[in-house]
Amino acid sequence: MGGSSETRLVQELVLYAASAALSCLVLFAGLRQLDPNRAASKKALENKKEIAKRLGRPLINTNQYEDVIACDVINPDHIDVEFESIGGLDHIKQALYELVILPLRRPELFAYGKLLSPQKGVLLYGPPGTGKTMLAKAIAKESGAVFINVRVSNLMSKWFGDAQKLVAAIFTLAYKLQPAIIFIDEVDSFLGQRRTTDHEAMTNMKTEFMSLWDGFTTDQNAQVMVLAATNRPSELDEAILRRFPQSFEIGIPDQSGRSQILKVILKGERVEENIDYDYIASLCSGFTGSDLFELCKKAAYFPVKDLLNDEKQGKPTHSPRALTQADLMRALSTSKKMKKTTSEYRLGMQSTPWVRHTEPDDDQEL
Repeated sequence: MGGSSETRLVQELVLYAASAALSCLVLFAGLRQLDPNRAASKKALENKKEIAKRLGRPLINTNQYEDVIACDVINPDHIDVEFESIGGLDHIKQALYELVILPLRRPELFAYGKLLSPQKGVLLYGPPGTGKTMLAKAIAKESGAVFINVRVSNLMSKWFGDAQKLVAAIFTLAYKLQPAIIFIDEVDSFLGQRRTTDHEAMTNMKTEFMSLWDGFTTDQNAQVMVLAATNRPSELDEAILRRFPQSFEIGIPDQSGRSQILKVILKGERVEENIDYDYIASLCSGFTGSDLFELCKKAAYFPVKDLLNDEKQGKPTHSPRALTQADLMRALSTSKKMKKTTSEYRLGMQSTPWVRHTEPDDDQEL
């Protein structure tokens, strides 16, 4: 009888242990499925392996928050933008090379004293379409630094306290991958002026970011730089502006700059050799680099249209003809008409008395 009860007790203990182990396994699997960063962590692990292989570095140890940020890490080898592929801005490119790129490429030259310490913050500001983001990518390419493209959507988490941990992960990951550039596009949407109406989570994120940024500015050996771009520098918080010791205005290009931009855009394309770039540039007053790119894209469609018309008429054709100056002039005429129409439409909307931007009162007739 005694042996039978002992056997039954052992069986019950084994069954209880197996049941507890199964429950723990199910709970662990359920928690993994509920983890909001699960997919990002898996993608980040693959990204880290690829980066480590490309850069010739060992695979770094990261936590789950750094894994989320690692999804936005761009290998400089994969960036196809160089200073040569940006037309104009010669003085700004030279200044960026001396102040930003050279300290990252030759840190031994800037290791003597505090005055030669690398820049910890650079701001690029100016109208939309002038090449601020392209310059940021070119800086990462020329310096060989890892490019961390910060997206505010990745920092916002529904879990309390995760936002601050993700902000901290930006700097800790950058430190592990240094030399690294932390890039924030449209920085005014993230680090704009602090107001009493701001949500507590956003205020905490800004405070955490500035606090960690200050920590890196005191570390002379850290090869980590914050690079930001904005169209509205006046909306940046004063404390943020103070942390950008170097700022560059990327303005509307002049005629010489527009001519260089056109040459860069059409380099490698099938174009006639007798195009007068200076003349085309003189007709594009007020155009940004983005406007000029769209102009060339529009002009490139005309040879294709001519080929299709020839096919309809039964003429043998093999490939579109080369782009001509007449195509650019034709595209320019339609672009100017579109800009004029858009401007007139905006002015009309502003002067129309019935346009409302607020909800009407309940007792007010529409």
